[in-house]
Amino acid sequence: MTHLLTLDNVSKIFGGIRALSNVSLSVPPDRIVGVIGPNGAGKTTLFNVITGAYRATEGNVVFDGKEMTQWPSHRIMRAGIARTFQNIRLFGGMTVWEHLLVAQPHQGNMLRLVLPARFADPVAWRRAEEALDIFGLGAYRDTVARTLSYGLQRKVEMARALTTGPKLLMLDEPVAGMNHDEAEELRLLLLRLQGQGLSILLIEHDMPFVMRLCHQLYVLNFGSLLAEGTPAEVRSNPAVLDAYLGSETAC
Repeated sequence: MTHLLTLDNVSKIFGGIRALSNVSLSVPPDRIVGVIGPNGAGKTTLFNVITGAYRATEGNVVFDGKEMTQWPSHRIMRAGIARTFQNIRLFGGMTVWEHLLVAQPHQGNMLRLVLPARFADPVAWRRAEEALDIFGLGAYRDTVARTLSYGLQRKVEMARALTTGPKLLMLDEPVAGMNHDEAEELRLLLLRLQGQGLSILLIEHDMPFVMRLCHQLYVLNFGSLLAEGTPAEVRSNPAVLDAYLGSETAC
């Protein structure tokens, strides 16, 4: 099978500490893949290596047929990878609508993104309108980000990432801080996006959410790949039960 993203024996070493050790994984087109594991297992470090915030010490990262291990973050984003963060990174004084405009690739004057519609970049406005609709944020279009609930801020961050037109959307703990209904709404939304051709790679600790969403799971522990497989395979893996899931397998 052709894969959209492939990591081949990727390691990341900080001084004498191996935060990642020979990790290999892949994301096929049009699939949702999850990365799970205990706190400190290396999950966010893995995301940072993929997106260019860190450079892999060893190994290779290939995206859409191109080797991008040493690419800078902006080039990786333009190639079609967008991400969110474990800790929400919004501009507190900007509105939801402004967030959906400023993240987009643009040509020329940045002011064209935020001017009234008759002067603005029509492609950027269309993408922003689509993201606003997909995430149900229309009622909050002109609301300043800092006044939104935590769950809505999560949605704004995801919607902002979607406006870049990614081939791969990477989500770091997307349902953290959401209640059950909000998480279920997001699960169904992500399945719709996947059905429209978007590949998704996510980190999450909410096991019911992960098990009902992902097609494939990778389990990290102490920076190494402990297991991989379908949710059912991972859920019944003795090593995963011992290291991470434990009683959560009832989910």
